[in-house]
Amino acid sequence: MGAPWYTPPEGYEARRFDMDNGDTALFAWTDDHAYWIGNTETPSALWRTDKEGFDEAPFEISRWAQRELISELFDESPWLKPYPHLSWFFLPVFLSKDGRETTRAFFHDHSAGLPDTTRDEALAFYESFFATGVLDEYREVMAGKLGTSEYFDPIRMAAAMGEFDVAYLLTEAGYDITPEIEVATGHSIDFRAENTKAGGALIEVTRPLPPNRRSVSNPVAAIRDTAQTKTNGQGQLAEHGGGVTLFVDCSSFPDDDWAAIMGEQPDVRHRPAVVFRLRPSGHVEGYSKGSVPVDLPWLS
Repeated sequence: MGAPWYTPPEGYEARRFDMDNGDTALFAWTDDHAYWIGNTETPSALWRTDKEGFDEAPFEISRWAQRELISELFDESPWLKPYPHLSWFFLPVFLSKDGRETTRAFFHDHSAGLPDTTRDEALAFYESFFATGVLDEYREVMAGKLGTSEYFDPIRMAAAMGEFDVAYLLTEAGYDITPEIEVATGHSIDFRAENTKAGGALIEVTRPLPPNRRSVSNPVAAIRDTAQTKTNGQGQLAEHGGGVTLFVDCSSFPDDDWAAIMGEQPDVRHRPAVVFRLRPSGHVEGYSKGSVPVDLPWLS
C-alpha cells in the first residue's frame, strides 16, 4: 500500500495497492463515500457495495483512476505510448485480471490480426480510428469483445477486430453506427448503420480464417465455410429471416489468398453480402452480392 501516482480529486484521500501478482487497486474516499477500482480480488467487505462503470462514476474519479491505470499500462508496455486513444479504449482488457497478457500480446506480436504489415502500421491505423471517438460511448461492450482469458486465442481476437474494421468502413462512408442491436429472435446483430440519405440497415460481421489456418484447401472455401456458420439453421441470419447484410472481413488473408478471392468473387450463401479486405493504410477493396442497402463507393 502506498500513495497514488497522481493527486486524487479535491476532497478525496487515496491509496494505491500493488499486488505481488501484478494486480492493482485504487481506493479513494471522503467522509461519507468511497470508490475501489482495480483488477484484483475485491475484499469481502466490498462485495455488496454498488458497482459503477467509468461513465456512471463521478467524472473526477473516473478521470483520476484512468490516469493512474493508463500510466501503469505505459510503464509496463511502453510500446503502447504512441497510441493513447487505442490504449484508453482497450484499457478494460489491457489491464484486466486474466486477459492483460494475452490481449497485449495480440497487438504486440500479431499486429492486431493484420498480415503483411508491421505492428506500428496496424496500431497507427486503429489509433486514428479510435481517435475519432465514434465508439467511445460503447467502449465497455466493444472492448470486451477481445476477451479477458488467460488462454491466448489470436483467432477469436482477430474475429473481434472484424467488427472494428466494419465500424471504420461504415463511419468513413458517412453512417452513424450503433452496436449490438437486439432483434425479435433473441439474437443481437452487430450494428445498425444509419444516415439521412439511405435510412437504416442491420449489419452482421464475420471474419474467416485464411486457408493456412483452416482444414480447407483454398480461400474461396474458407470464406464460404465461415459465412455458413451465420446462415445455417442455427445461425443469427437464418433465424432472423432476412433484412440483414453480411459483411465478410478478409483482412486476415495474405495478398495471394485475397487475390484469388477477388478473381473469382464467389457467393457466400447469403444475400445481401459484402466481402472485403482492409489494409492499415485505409485502402479497402471488395465486392458485393445482392442489393446492399449501404452505399460503399469502393465496392466493385
